[in-house]
Amino acid sequence: MTTQSQMLKGILEGCILALMEDREIYGYELSTLLEDSGLHFVSEGSIYPLLLRMQKEQLIAGTIRPAPGAGGPPRKYYQLTDKGRDVLLQFKRHWGTLKESVDHILTSGG
Repeated sequence: MTTQSQMLKGILEGCILALMEDREIYGYELSTLLEDSGLHFVSEGSIYPLLLRMQKEQLIAGTIRPAPGAGGPPRKYYQLTDKGRDVLLQFKRHWGTLKESVDHILTSGG
């Protein structure tokens, strides 16, 4: 496992929750948004197991709906639960503190 993927593993859940904060989203769309945000190394294959785990932990809820427009397979849309919103809030608090500390160390050597 690369250093980058080890670092990402701990923050990917928070990023996913943040992308769902204001709207529901389906898996492929989530993959695209993560890539557009610069997380090019996150594969679709790693997103779906994480979504399943987050759903089991009741951080998100999934609803299957028909694809919009001219057919296509149904899509599973995910949205935050109240528990997911609480976890996202905690993540934002912890991330801010962690980011400041790491930035300080990286720019000034501690």
